[in-house]
Amino acid sequence: MGRHIEEQIIKKKLSYTTLIVKISRIGEDIHIALQGGEKPHIGCVVLAVPRPSLEGNGERSSTASVINITGHKDEMLCRQLAEQVAARENAVVVCCGGFHMDHITKEQIEEVRKAVEEISQF
Repeated sequence: MGRHIEEQIIKKKLSYTTLIVKISRIGEDIHIALQGGEKPHIGCVVLAVPRPSLEGNGERSSTASVINITGHKDEMLCRQLAEQVAARENAVVVCCGGFHMDHITKEQIEEVRKAVEEISQF
């Protein structure tokens, strides 16, 4: 198994809000809760399961199942975290949560996406 994670809270200050990611172990599995923006919520749940890479190169990847709440766009963030952590840690990962800002711009969305990518390397 990769790094030993018990419980961790990561707060990432963005130019317009704060992104909060809580990571904890449930036995050998990992639970991640993502929240941020003006109205944190649960907009989706992603379950990622590690597996050998389909490229046959000996590396690990993951397969995800997603449940979205109608009208929410949180899958991009939660899926990125769940899949990357599952593959790296060789663990089943559930990521749930949501990030909401009224009138968010494309640049702000990209800022959140990059922050999640950084956080996934914890």
